[in-house]
Amino acid sequence: MIFPGQASQAVGMGRDLAAAGGAAGALLARVDATLRADLTRLMFEGPLETLTETRNAQPAILAHSVAVALALRDLGIEPSAVAGHSLGEFSAAAVAGALTPEQALALVRRRGELMFAAGRQRPGTMAAVMGLAAEVVREVCAAVAREHGSVVLANHNSANQVVVSGEVAAVAAAGVALKAAGARRVTPLNVSGAFHSPLLAEAAATFAADLESTDFADPGAPLVANVSGRPVTRGADLRSGLKRQLTSPVLWHDTMTWLIEGQAERPRAILEVGPGQVLANLARRAYPDVSFLSVGTVDELAGIRDQLAGLLADGSRPGLEARDGS
Repeated sequence: MIFPGQASQAVGMGRDLAAAGGAAGALLARVDATLRADLTRLMFEGPLETLTETRNAQPAILAHSVAVALALRDLGIEPSAVAGHSLGEFSAAAVAGALTPEQALALVRRRGELMFAAGRQRPGTMAAVMGLAAEVVREVCAAVAREHGSVVLANHNSANQVVVSGEVAAVAAAGVALKAAGARRVTPLNVSGAFHSPLLAEAAATFAADLESTDFADPGAPLVANVSGRPVTRGADLRSGLKRQLTSPVLWHDTMTWLIEGQAERPRAILEVGPGQVLANLARRAYPDVSFLSVGTVDELAGIRDQLAGLLADGSRPGLEARDGS
């Protein structure tokens, strides 16, 4: 199972799950009390502008993602390994049992608040870069940074897509230089700060104290860390990686490589659990032989067992283990 990061939020997210009840509905019913905030009304009704604020979007996406995973668990479907993109790593930690859902919600709310404040204190931005190798992007950013200020590679999402992050003028200058170096496209992102860059160093230091005061259990399934693209099986190692995550690049390309090629058995299916299907769409292009399924609504949950059973019945296509063997 893989879990999405910020920008996957949408008004109405989780409303059908709350109405359907079960473990998912029970979790969503606890969200507002856990955070002492009226987050579920914002998730269900909007407005989108307020929901999109980092401090709201992050816990909303986590709440939705973990709720869907609990609904899958009610169907007997458990992951053999987990990973999440940026804030999605906290969703993965909760689903793997390293954190309780309440712990993950509180941490992500705090993380979102710190990132939101950091964006105001040290304005920055991000841009997606298509068609240029990550190593070339790193070299261009290093050259630009010497003249224009901080800009770094922030996300290595796939062989053909990376994201750069840094000071506004430096990211703009990097965009020009990256196009000159052969990038097919450089697209500014609508974000509130320079995430996964040195501009978040102060926020990361503050958040490290919150992480240190939180109890982490060992994950019940391998959890592939953003900062290394490799699995961790100890709670202490997970905490250590999360301390570095805000200022380190998200090595998502390495993460997907391990999930598909690094396990003893190649997975038969990978589920993107939560709102949207950004990660599944990104991966389908790179791994056309693997089945990527997105599940985030009651309707999608209703058909997931049949989809997985069909994949398992066809030995030529990958599937996902269900707890009862179906």
